[in-house]
Amino acid sequence: MLTIYHNPRCSKSRETLKLIEEHGDMVEVVEYLKMPPSKADLKKIVEKLGIKPHDLIRTGEAIYKEKYKGSELSDDDWLQAMEEHPKLIERPIVIKGDKAIIGRPPEKVKELF
Repeated sequence: MLTIYHNPRCSKSRETLKLIEEHGDMVEVVEYLKMPPSKADLKKIVEKLGIKPHDLIRTGEAIYKEKYKGSELSDDDWLQAMEEHPKLIERPIVIKGDKAIIGRPPEKVKELF
């Protein structure tokens, strides 16, 4: 079973979901803008990705530029920022067990098959 943190308005997210469905895997779709992950969930996600919280931030988003650009925040503060502003979360994130990938490019999801 795969879980995808998905934004249906994002072409990369849609392409990644399509690859999963074509492969025939069971998938749980989490529209993270409607149901944002908690700070605890985000911590688990970055651990599975093997990255720092700041590496999961979409630095091109307006909210980042307005509130966070140039900020030196702790990992905990970045997790809090993503919880408060889920638009900051890079997408799509696909999880299978203890492994996760960011589907950029979408073909990276094949690493989990």
